[in-house]
Amino acid sequence: MAILLAWLGNTDLRASESQTAGDQGPILGAVKTIDFDAVHLLSDHPAAKSRSYVKWLEHESGVAATLHAVKLSSPTSHEEIYKADVEAIEAVRRDAPRADLTFHLSPGTPAMAAIWLLLAKTRHPARLIESSREQGVKDVTIPFDLSAEFVPASAGVRADEALTRLMQGLPPESPAFTAIVHRCAAMKRTVAMAHRLALRDVPVLIQGESGTGKELFARAIHQASSRNGKPFVAVNCGAIPAELVDAELFGHERGAFTGATAARAGYFESADGGTLFLDEIGELPLASQVRLLRVLQEREVTRVGATKPRAVNLRVIAATNRVLPTEIQAGRFREDLFHRLAVGVLLLPPLREREGDLGLLIDSLLADINTDACLSQPGYEHKKLDVPARNLLITHPWPGNVRELHNALLRASIWATGDKITAEDVAAALAVAVPAKGETVLGRILDRGISLPDLMAEVARHYLERAMAQTHGNKSEAARLLGLGSYQTLTNWLQKYGAE
Repeated sequence: MAILLAWLGNTDLRASESQTAGDQGPILGAVKTIDFDAVHLLSDHPAAKSRSYVKWLEHESGVAATLHAVKLSSPTSHEEIYKADVEAIEAVRRDAPRADLTFHLSPGTPAMAAIWLLLAKTRHPARLIESSREQGVKDVTIPFDLSAEFVPASAGVRADEALTRLMQGLPPESPAFTAIVHRCAAMKRTVAMAHRLALRDVPVLIQGESGTGKELFARAIHQASSRNGKPFVAVNCGAIPAELVDAELFGHERGAFTGATAARAGYFESADGGTLFLDEIGELPLASQVRLLRVLQEREVTRVGATKPRAVNLRVIAATNRVLPTEIQAGRFREDLFHRLAVGVLLLPPLREREGDLGLLIDSLLADINTDACLSQPGYEHKKLDVPARNLLITHPWPGNVRELHNALLRASIWATGDKITAEDVAAALAVAVPAKGETVLGRILDRGISLPDLMAEVARHYLERAMAQTHGNKSEAARLLGLGSYQTLTNWLQKYGAE
């Protein structure tokens, strides 16, 4: 299936309004020259004019045309044009995933043509065409490779009012935070929040998908806090056997259980004066959660087999990739422990939501890989990415986030035989990647029946909670993300589905 995408230009509008025979305009000329199955037109012209043109085009060509109405602040706004183009392409791909796309460069402004060219050579490969009265319709060949990543203006130029308020009164950013590579607005807000939390000696709960950098943030908070000269003890709660959790966390006395041949301090005592990082806290058994809650409340720990408690002075930072409110509803996590931990809450955005950060991370991680390899491997050739390899990395969805990106770059640097990492090296590195989890809401078995209202409520609650968490409770912004139109509409949904 062949589909043409183009901006509706003034020349096309004049052609549709003209009575002169043979006056077609670039779009109709292309449709009559090339066999397209459908046309998708983007237009920031008045709605009546745009609809009239679509009817004229369909009448003259016999090809179905779809109109994508766009509101641009300026016909040369590259950011707005890019967003409109991507939205139209994704809409086409949803209906026709395997369609062959063609972008028309002639209609519209030079900025519109530039964005079509960038998209065709990077994220959305497509055929490029142009047309003129003298030469008609012809293909456009770009004799060089391009690599580009979209960087929203808000990531660098426009001031974020909420971020400005958040940063007011903060001392210069700690080196621990400057090591977190980012430039997108979402990460700027998250880093600013973490910096504020570092100055307050309160428990912190860090939430986010696997590989988003939860331990990196925990260490940065510790280093920027008044406890930075004391121990930072990291514990993976999911890696401790259930029968040993209490002994590992709280310590044990000699003879407390079989094999306890000597007294041993637990992680809480080891972190005394500093910070204890409890990673994957959602994996703790309920019985251990009870003891943990008491330690947090009383600031003292009792070793297994002991009768007297020991005072501890530390800060607890917990992290999880689970949605703890959901775990509480399912009876797998204690609500009182959640509220004790969730004094300061950070939600780390996944890599796919960090627009403009991927290129920075690729360069930073590859530089680290080169440095480490040069130190450990005599004769190592410094690796560079060629353009097709970089484009493969930029278009990958990264379900494993920054950790997956680092591992893929490391593998690609190993596969590369010279100083250049090619697209083939990256493809081999990505071949072992775990695919992103598919949504299961559409694949439920109907043999035993389902509750459609309950299923719809589950989906609504899921996205309502995510939007509220991502916007840090800003209802107007959450409403915009969910397409609900207004603050009040979102409030009604929150009340209806119990997601307040």
